[in-house]
Amino acid sequence: MLKVRVLDHPYIQVVLTTLRDKNIRQIEFRKAMVRLGRAMGFEITRDLELERVEVETPLGVKTEGVRFKDMDKVVIITVLRAGMPMTEGLIKIFYNARQGVVSARRVEEKGMRADKTFDVEITYVRLPKISNEDTVIIVDPMLATGSTIREVLKIVLSKSRPRKVFVVGAIATPLAIDRVREVVEEYNLDATIYTAAVDLTVNEKGYIVPGLGDAGDRAFGE
Repeated sequence: MLKVRVLDHPYIQVVLTTLRDKNIRQIEFRKAMVRLGRAMGFEITRDLELERVEVETPLGVKTEGVRFKDMDKVVIITVLRAGMPMTEGLIKIFYNARQGVVSARRVEEKGMRADKTFDVEITYVRLPKISNEDTVIIVDPMLATGSTIREVLKIVLSKSRPRKVFVVGAIATPLAIDRVREVVEEYNLDATIYTAAVDLTVNEKGYIVPGLGDAGDRAFGE
């Protein structure tokens, strides 16, 4: 089953507005994407299971508290290169996460097909061992046509069957959400998309409108 959570926290929406602004410089964009990843990480922890623990304070008094039960069973997979700044922010929250990378790009030279999909070129895959007790977080800032994230999901699922899959992006479209749902239903996954906004339109080049442009180019240069 696929769930979609649009994170409407005021701080997240302020950072998103900064990212949408065409006038901010490259370094400002990259730093804002890091901030977005960190803030979204806080929100994502709401869906992690807690367990009760007892600790002793410096005053020698025992008191009860909580900790995340599965914080040590998180794998973050970054879609290169656009996902790198968001991952930097997420790692500040999921500090024990194991990491993997997939280098993927839409083959824009061939253009978008009539069904609004692209060929996707995968040039590098490096994943840690993933168990059926792990939660996998896949980071791709722009879920536009869903072509890239669908291929990345299939690569991950061809090698493993994690307990949960979280897809994290700055902006998603209904089209991309539907294509993720197709994979989720095919593999019978427990999956959630976390995004700061759902923009309704994809233009003829496959870019989200209003969107924020090409996240990789804006963060690292063309």
